[in-house]
Amino acid sequence: MAATDVERLRRALVDVDFPAEKTELVRCADQAGADEDTVRALKAVPPVTYSSFNELLRAVPLQQDRSPADEAAQRRMHTKPGLSQYDKDVPGHPIADEIGENRGS
Repeated sequence: MAATDVERLRRALVDVDFPAEKTELVRCADQAGADEDTVRALKAVPPVTYSSFNELLRAVPLQQDRSPADEAAQRRMHTKPGLSQYDKDVPGHPIADEIGENRGS
């Protein structure tokens, strides 16, 4: 699967006015001279209208050499069904966090 990074995607879509459809995003990336991996990554996104660049980031396959903070941000914003519970950032229970233990319940 082709993947890109945020900076290459941002450069490829600098002239895009959101909301934009997938076909428009691919066309603009081609016209901007984006690299082949970035164009293929855009072709891999679902065919819907994206209301913002951040919404598009949730759908685009990004390279795996991202920082842990970037990966956590994408998991938090991820709206596709089927994401395993292990991959989601789940906050702790507020009472257990305050007390420091679950008190056997």
